[in-house]
Amino acid sequence: MILTIENLCKTYGEKVLFNNVNFSLSDGDKVGIVGVNGTGKSTFIKVIAGIVPKDSGTITTGKNTKISYLEQDKVFEPEHTVLMEVFKGTQPLMRALYDYELALQASQKNPQDIDLQKKIITLSSKIDELNGWQLESDAKTILTKLGIMDFSAKTKTLSGGQQKRLALATALIQPCDLLLLDEPTNHLDSETIAWLEEYLRKLKTALIMVTHDRYFLDSVATKILELDKGNSYIYTGNYTQFLELKNQRLEREEASEQKRQNFLRNELKWIRRGAQARSTKQRARIQRFEEVKNQKVNIDHSKIEIGMATSRLGRTVIELENVNYAVDDKTIVKDFTYTVLRNDRIGILGPNGSGKTTLLNIIAGKLAPTSGTVTIGQTVKIGYFTQKNIAMDERLRPIEYIKEEANYLTLADGTKLSASQLMERFLFPGTLQWTPIAKLSGGEKRRLYLLRILMSAPNVLLLDEPTNDLDLETMSILEEFIDNFNGAIIFVSHDRFFIDRLADKVFVYQKDGSLRQYPGGYSYYKGIEEQEQQALQVQTQQSMPKKEVKPAKTREKANAPKKLSFKEQREYDEIEAIIAETEGELKVVQLQMTQNASDYGKLNELTKEETRLQEKLDYLMERWAYLEEIVEQMQ
Repeated sequence: MILTIENLCKTYGEKVLFNNVNFSLSDGDKVGIVGVNGTGKSTFIKVIAGIVPKDSGTITTGKNTKISYLEQDKVFEPEHTVLMEVFKGTQPLMRALYDYELALQASQKNPQDIDLQKKIITLSSKIDELNGWQLESDAKTILTKLGIMDFSAKTKTLSGGQQKRLALATALIQPCDLLLLDEPTNHLDSETIAWLEEYLRKLKTALIMVTHDRYFLDSVATKILELDKGNSYIYTGNYTQFLELKNQRLEREEASEQKRQNFLRNELKWIRRGAQARSTKQRARIQRFEEVKNQKVNIDHSKIEIGMATSRLGRTVIELENVNYAVDDKTIVKDFTYTVLRNDRIGILGPNGSGKTTLLNIIAGKLAPTSGTVTIGQTVKIGYFTQKNIAMDERLRPIEYIKEEANYLTLADGTKLSASQLMERFLFPGTLQWTPIAKLSGGEKRRLYLLRILMSAPNVLLLDEPTNDLDLETMSILEEFIDNFNGAIIFVSHDRFFIDRLADKVFVYQKDGSLRQYPGGYSYYKGIEEQEQQALQVQTQQSMPKKEVKPAKTREKANAPKKLSFKEQREYDEIEAIIAETEGELKVVQLQMTQNASDYGKLNELTKEETRLQEKLDYLMERWAYLEEIVEQMQ
């Protein structure tokens, strides 16, 4: 058993985050935590990590259980390199790799320092003994997959998004028995999320994660822990199975509540007939009535359908013609032309840094294009939900903040919802409406900011990563709202489910800054992309010179699917570690060459050794490429 939790409780002021949580975690279990923002999902993970103290209850881990935790706002040493931060750790191997990277960095400043050269050689030998070069190779692979290519870059030179991805890499690389991830998909593009999903799905380590990506939960999670109004519920299965099981639970609770109400009505009639607590049996019956009456029920009868009345859009909504945008010599948007239609549902897709937010800012009229024109119709009223909240006066109550925009909202059927009623539908109960904004969680503030924008009754809605920091229930409400929204919506999102659920077309960034349009959502676009790649492979194969036709038996043997022999499989399993070890040896020799630049005899020997190691490395890389190709064919 990796982890056992018994009667775990945590409060925040007067608010109960979670109460009497009980569950256990075994090897390989992957638990997704879900719940409305403010229910304590991040706090729950921090309590397990030992960062936040619990109020009561017990957390028991197995002997020598190692825990790795992804901090949402991890702070790095500004002068440290990427690899130095990745290899921070208390375990002997991590310590050796960290000291090795530290010594390498120091030797670049002092190449003649003999003590440093000796230290590098000693550390290299220690890493050999610990079979540590494979971990270095794995670290570089993970960093590359997360879009960090310069391993020697200092962390102070990384962008905010790169630092978030470096934090994720450090959590993934640390050898551990339990991995704790808080919103790991934030700041990742769709392609990287798909890679991380597959990586975690194959990972044998136990995992507890908070994420609002429904495809991600469906693929990775084997259990779901739901936190709801202080209560906790554990479900076996992925996200889809959780929805089915939760619905069954709610139906049982609804039936139980109906029975409770019927019992109370019957008992109340008996009491009103003048029943006296004369006998022991009668006293027990009255006591039972009081107990049932005071039972707390937790059934939500609220509806989330909100069809908002919007001001009528004229013939012209937004027209973009030959729009270009460049920064210095880099093209961000290239020759983009599109006429937004009244009920468009458009998703904008692309890697991090491709320019998706820039395009939204151009569409919103907040950023002028380098060339081309953007025409916004006179009847257009834009609501723009940006990635970061606008500054809020945190002394205000949420209801006061919303009423600064409007006191009520007119629905499509002509009825009016007060600010308070709309807040109820967006998961702000009465008590939370009057809680100072300063006391709200980050996710609750995002939900409040979204509600303020919707309260302004826009007829064109721009959403920049709306699923970041919003819980699953709020996202469901937002999706329902969009279904009933009588206007155009353009959004940027990395959430594949959200894109599939809402988009009727997507624009996908190409490498040169142009955008290609696809009908449908994310899955349709990926299907088309895969078909085109397969067609290109076939075309490439057909254009290659035809080989001599072999006799039937020989041809049949040649066309048979390749597979690794026992010897090749063993070689494939070990080759990456050998490559990393050889690279380490090569680095040491090259440093020694710098140190012995004036000793021609020694330098000659080292040059020969460098040549030998380089040739060995080249051979290993060729073998790895050959074996990797066979493995891909097998798959």
